[in-house]
Amino acid sequence: QVQLAESGGGLVQFGGSLRLSCAASGSIAGLGTVTWYRQAPGNKREVVARITTDGTTEYAVPVKDRFTISRDNAKNSVYLQIDSLKPEDTAVYYCNANVRGPAGWFTYWGQGTQVTVSS
Repeated sequence: QVQLAESGGGLVQFGGSLRLSCAASGSIAGLGTVTWYRQAPGNKREVVARITTDGTTEYAVPVKDRFTISRDNAKNSVYLQIDSLKPEDTAVYYCNANVRGPAGWFTYWGQGTQVTVSS
């Protein structure tokens, strides 16, 4: 059984920073590409950042200069550093990961972590 859990969200003031974590646990043989999404109320879920197994990163244009995605393969974890937070960053942030378990590669979603930015 594989589980994916996000953490690190919270209430922060405009211009502040947060570091979100996405940790995979259970019977894991490998962690593949991990993608961070966010969903604001009334909006569709959107991609904000992605990191591949070899560390190649991609960012959505609105966040490119403020978000940094990284990974620690030894800990089966991926992080999202968010700087210069804006009210429009308020959303539930989800991670989506390709995980290799005993039965092969599958895609998992975490439960989400709320980020709220006050102006």
